[in-house]
Amino acid sequence: MATEVKVPALGESVTEASIGELLKNVGDAVAVDEPIVSLETDKVAVEAPSPVAGVITEFKVAVGDTVEVGAVLAVIEEGGAPAAKGEEAGRAAEQREEGKDERAEAPAPAASSDASQTLSPAVRRAVLEHGVDPSTIKGSGRDGRLTKEDVIAAAKSKKDGGTIADAAPAQAETPSAPAATGERREERVKMTRMRQTIAKRLKGAQDNAALLTTFNDVDMSAVMEARAKYKDMFAKKHDIRLGFMGFFAKAACLALKDVPAVNAYIEGDEIVYHDYVDISVAVSAPNGLVVPVIRDAQDKGFARIEKDIADFGKRAKEGTLTMEDMKGGTFTISNGGVFGSLMSTPIINPPQSAVLGLHRIEDRPVVVDGEIVIRPMMYIALSYDHRLIDGREAVTALKIIKEAIEDPTRMLIDL
Repeated sequence: MATEVKVPALGESVTEASIGELLKNVGDAVAVDEPIVSLETDKVAVEAPSPVAGVITEFKVAVGDTVEVGAVLAVIEEGGAPAAKGEEAGRAAEQREEGKDERAEAPAPAASSDASQTLSPAVRRAVLEHGVDPSTIKGSGRDGRLTKEDVIAAAKSKKDGGTIADAAPAQAETPSAPAATGERREERVKMTRMRQTIAKRLKGAQDNAALLTTFNDVDMSAVMEARAKYKDMFAKKHDIRLGFMGFFAKAACLALKDVPAVNAYIEGDEIVYHDYVDISVAVSAPNGLVVPVIRDAQDKGFARIEKDIADFGKRAKEGTLTMEDMKGGTFTISNGGVFGSLMSTPIINPPQSAVLGLHRIEDRPVVVDGEIVIRPMMYIALSYDHRLIDGREAVTALKIIKEAIEDPTRMLIDL
């Protein structure tokens, strides 16, 4: 019996998605609840699972198509999985016996062809940028699929002198390789739905808000000393690493309590204030930047905040964040320092009115008590909507964050 696979419910107010990737091919056997199509919504990537066990007989969509909730994605013939596998094995055995297995005669081109058919746009771009052979890389994604991280790791290994399954010799043996020297290439790839949404939201923030950024610098000595002193005990007790984000999240809670406008936003001709702090944490995911929310951060301790952040980072890489994870948020923290950024002017995450930007820590000469000393310093930035937040309020909020980081005791005594 044929069964249709349809677009599942995508979350509140989300009615359509784009086809990001076909995870299976026509003729493949699938199990119950096994993902067969990756869907990209405005915020997250979700997978459409098979409702039955069987064999895929037809796909009704192609990569890049826009589909609505309830639309048919594929057709599966129930109960055909075992027979299909057996028949395929039998045919392969006959081909091997008769010497007609074309893949055995030309393994390299076949592998390259198969890889090119299943690579996602992000992976294809990475392959072109780093000049690696995808057929020589072992994928770490679902069902062995290549990820962008796999390509980058392989390119790094190659650069460092490692071997990628003899990728370099294979390229050298290709007759057309010399002709490619100096070749200028272009590739047009349709923007993912998530990237389109990010672009619209960021441009909308610039168009609709009166954006301004104020800066300060922070001496990280006290926080670094606290981490060095307590990190082992913290990890042993809470089973999580003590990071910097927990300190900044709690410092932000102090600042937003004292300066409530920074934790508010404009809705129509009204200002919406919040007596809670839901912190959106900017996390890098394969398809773009996502902002899952640490809810009620004002009531959470360091361990709970660090666990939430670690969980968000893990699920962002796996593509398993949900709409609920990113719903809401009253204030955002973005840490460009993990990528090496020294200073930036972050853009607010609408409808929020402010975002805190963190940057890399570096030793710099500073004057302390009339003497020049070397201290680990970080520039911090607060971008805000000047329609709602005055300069005095923004500067005050950032100063509170600075003082709390330089003297963490303030966070314990709510000062």
